[in-house]
Amino acid sequence: MVENIEYKLREINLKKLLNRILAHKKLFIINLSIALVVSAFLILCVPRFYVCEVKLAPETSTPNIGGLGALASSFGLNMSNMANQDAIVPELYPDLMESADFQTSMFPIKVKSNKGDINTTYYDYLEKYQKSPWWEKIIGGIKNIFKDKDADGGKGSTKVNPFKMTKTQNDIAKLVGQKIKCSVDKKTSVITINVEDQDPLICATIADSARVKLQQFIIKYRTNKARIDLEYTQNLYKEAKRQYERARQLYASYSDANQDLVLESFKAKQEDLENEMQLQYNNYQQISQQLQLAKAKLQERTPAFTTLQSASVPLKPTGPKRMVFVVFCMFITFIGTSIYVFKKDI
Repeated sequence: MVENIEYKLREINLKKLLNRILAHKKLFIINLSIALVVSAFLILCVPRFYVCEVKLAPETSTPNIGGLGALASSFGLNMSNMANQDAIVPELYPDLMESADFQTSMFPIKVKSNKGDINTTYYDYLEKYQKSPWWEKIIGGIKNIFKDKDADGGKGSTKVNPFKMTKTQNDIAKLVGQKIKCSVDKKTSVITINVEDQDPLICATIADSARVKLQQFIIKYRTNKARIDLEYTQNLYKEAKRQYERARQLYASYSDANQDLVLESFKAKQEDLENEMQLQYNNYQQISQQLQLAKAKLQERTPAFTTLQSASVPLKPTGPKRMVFVVFCMFITFIGTSIYVFKKDI
């Protein structure tokens, strides 16, 4: 009985709602038409963008910690990083890509648009070829009126110093940071690089370049000590080789010049030169072995990366979702108009 009454009340309310909407259908049609036109106009002014994703799996050289590591992973912890002696763990890669050094390193990368009408550096592309809605252009024009002419430190400056950038360079660096994002899965240490851009080919180019830059930085860091040791050993090797060749040349010259003499003083001198040559040879051989070990250590310290998902040119734009925006605006307009009508009739 109670359910029937509630059902009838709902039916009556729905009928009243429908009747009020029909009574003001002209107002609804006008408002919804305006919302359709305005929302479509606004969203069509917003340039479409593409997203390219790259995934990497870094090499791990940590000891096996068995069940403890599996248990920690279930709580979102990575025990391998606790045992890793490197100061830069995968969790710090997003901070690295947000640094000014990394962002400015992307400036000179050559990019080419999908249509082929743009062929320049990434810095010039972001500065001169970015599309924006008309309202952003108006706001930018107003800002330029009050802009300090000396803020950029003079036009035509092509050198970038991450320690002291001009305002334009700093703005471009921030834009790079907005377009290139990096995230790391704490359980698997998989690195994901996402790049957003208005051109699909440039989007894929920058995604692959960001991957290469990140790998280069990590390799440079992890092999820094090994490279210094290798360079030092190479210098020792060159010096030892020079000393050995000099000692051998002295011994050979002295032996050839005094081969017919049998005086003990000459024989003693010859033996001294021979001993010196042998000593230099032993030193040369020892450093040669050290050089091979240093090369092997450098190779061992060089990390390897497995590309789980390489960069590819996106076929469809990711956003903005134009239909979703238009439908949402019309829905809000319908709700607003309904509230206005109900309040007016009360």
